[in-house]
Amino acid sequence: MKFRRKIGNAIRAVALVTASVMGIGAALAQGTAVVPTQIIYPGETISAAQVNEVEVTNPNLTGGYARTKAEVVGMVSKRTLLPGRTIPTSGLREAFAIKRGASVRLTFAIGNMVISAAGTPMVDATVGEVIKVRNIDSGTIVTGTVMADGTVQVMAK
Repeated sequence: MKFRRKIGNAIRAVALVTASVMGIGAALAQGTAVVPTQIIYPGETISAAQVNEVEVTNPNLTGGYARTKAEVVGMVSKRTLLPGRTIPTSGLREAFAIKRGASVRLTFAIGNMVISAAGTPMVDATVGEVIKVRNIDSGTIVTGTVMADGTVQVMAK
């Protein structure tokens, strides 16, 4: 019986310490948040003039929102963002590096040999994504990785 009481008290003490530490951590993490100054519609690229950094005054505000302008400028909105409301990071995406149906350069490298051809992407894609591209000359569909310069690096089979 005494053992159970001691264990119960120890568990309560650990819970109390954890709660106090988490509360302090949440209070310290408040800082700033980014809010739009005008309505931003889905598919619109966010510019620095469209957003403002403000101090967070609501202690009940949970995480998952943008805290600095650098996090949102240049990103594309996936949903409508209203003025004065925090911008959820889940509501943003990188701008597409490649548009579906546009002409892209396919490159394939083995050692010193580099083969390049024209292709048409089957989907919109951001840098680093693996996509399927149709070779314009042969009609063959190949798989490759989107590079920062807008080309697609074809993978070996």
